[in-house]
Amino acid sequence: MIKKDYYEILGVSRSASSDEIKKKYRQIALKYHPDRNPGNRQAEERFKEAAEAYEVLRDPEKRRIYDQYGHEGLHGTGFEGFSSFDDIFESFSDLFGDVFGFSTRRSYRNRPVRGADLRYDVSITLEEAAKGKEIEFDIPKTEVCDHCDGSGAEPGTSPEVCSVCGGRGQVYRTQGFFTISTTCTRCRGTGRVISRPCKRCRGSGTLTRKKTLKVKIPPGVDSGTTIRLAGEGQLGEHGGPPGDLYVMIQVKPHHIFTRQGDDLICEIPISFVQAALGTVVKVPILDGEYDLEIKPGTQPGEIYTIKDKGLKHLRGRGYGDMRVGIRVVIPRKLTKEQEELLEQFALISKDEVMDRTKHKKKFNIF
Repeated sequence: MIKKDYYEILGVSRSASSDEIKKKYRQIALKYHPDRNPGNRQAEERFKEAAEAYEVLRDPEKRRIYDQYGHEGLHGTGFEGFSSFDDIFESFSDLFGDVFGFSTRRSYRNRPVRGADLRYDVSITLEEAAKGKEIEFDIPKTEVCDHCDGSGAEPGTSPEVCSVCGGRGQVYRTQGFFTISTTCTRCRGTGRVISRPCKRCRGSGTLTRKKTLKVKIPPGVDSGTTIRLAGEGQLGEHGGPPGDLYVMIQVKPHHIFTRQGDDLICEIPISFVQAALGTVVKVPILDGEYDLEIKPGTQPGEIYTIKDKGLKHLRGRGYGDMRVGIRVVIPRKLTKEQEELLEQFALISKDEVMDRTKHKKKFNIF
C-alpha cells in the first residue's frame, strides 16, 4: 500500500514551520476526531493518518529523514505509525482534552492499571540499626473480594452493559456543528452497570482487611534507608498488578554516640593528670565497653580510633570505626595538698602562676 505524502495529508508546504504544522494538525484532528464521528470508518482513517503525519513532521530528526529518504527512510527510526487511538491520545495528550473539549481517556477505562505504591515509616534505635532487626506491623490491605471474585456483582449474576451509553462510558450530544462527549452519569464511565451488587463488598469488587507483614532490617541501616516489599502496595485496577510497599527507616538519635557514615563518634573526659601521664579508660561501645590506652602527653581534642567498632557496612564487608575524642577536664576546686603539689610542679616547670593567697600573678625567678 502506497502511503500519502505527509505534507499533503496536513495540507502544508515543505517549508512550513513547526507552529504551522501543529496548527494544521489541530484543525484536522478536530474535524475527524472519533468523538465527533462515532462509527465513521473513513473519519477514523483520516484521524490516524493525520496523527502519523504530525508525529513525523513535528520531530526535526524524523522530518529530516523523511525529506531526504521518504517513507522508507523512517523504518530505521523504529517508527511504524500508530496501532490504535489509545497510542494517539497518549502521544498527543497535550493537544486533546481541554483543547478540543473531548475525552482523551475513553478507550482507557478498562485498561489494566498498576496499583499505587505505599509507604510505611519505622523508627529504630542505633543499637537495633547495628544488629539488625525483624519488625512486624499491620497495614490496611485492599484485596479482591473473594465472594464475587472482584466483579462487584452478586454470585450468579454479572455486570450489564449500560443502556444509556451502550457500554462506551461516554454520552454524546450535538451542539450546532460540534459533538460533545461527557462521562455517562449512570455507569460513571465504566460502560457497565451492576443491578445486583455483591452483598459483601457492596459492588466495589474489593475488600479492605488488616494484613500483618514482617520485614527484616539488615545490620548497618541508616536514616533514609528504604526496604521494598514487592506487591504489597495498593491493588491494581482492571486486573493490573499491585503496587509496592516501601518501608522507610529512621534511626533515632543516640545519647552517647554520633554517627558519621558507618563510623561512631563519642567523647570521653579525662583529667589533666591522666592526659599528661597516660592511663587506661573504659570507653562505651555498642555492645559493651572497651579498654582504651591513653598515651602520655595526650592533648585536648585529640582523636583515638578503635578499628572495626563502628557499624556494619550495609553494602559490603567489614565495619566502620569508633572515633573517641578526648576532653581534658580541669578541676574548679583543689585541696590544699593538690595546690601545693601543683605549685611545686610550676616551680620546676618555670611556669607563671597566680598567687593563691593574694590572687595576684607571681613570677618565678630564673
